[in-house]
Amino acid sequence: MTDFFQFEADFVDSLRCIPMQVRCKLDTCGIKLKLPDWNQMTTDERQALVELPCTTETEIQSYREHIEQLVIQRTGVPAKKLPIEPHPAWLDSATVPASLQEKAQEIGVTLTQQNWATLTPLQRFALIKLSQPGHENKNFPRAIAEFHLL
Repeated sequence: MTDFFQFEADFVDSLRCIPMQVRCKLDTCGIKLKLPDWNQMTTDERQALVELPCTTETEIQSYREHIEQLVIQRTGVPAKKLPIEPHPAWLDSATVPASLQEKAQEIGVTLTQQNWATLTPLQRFALIKLSQPGHENKNFPRAIAEFHLL
């Protein structure tokens, strides 16, 4: 999975920000990675985090160990761990999260279950992340448009 979203186009060439596909892998393996820590990694290290698989239990464990080693090497401080959601909302194609529905309605969009079901898990993950309070939300309307939800 090395496809980037169009709303990420302003930073994917340099990987100066953490792309959604890496954010999804981090949530999947239970690691909190701060942008300053990401920026201490080399471009090759960042690219490897984009390309490494993180789907099966073995891949998830391997990814976790790899990122933990990288963070310690680059920062000298262990990576912060996050609780792993046993049933993440982005994998549930049957239920649009209420908080996401509310955020969509703020920009005049109603997300139907049918719309939600047509999205990929990574698209659903991106919408959930972009709709969270405290997140820079300028990309939320861009993602809604990119995913043809208008």
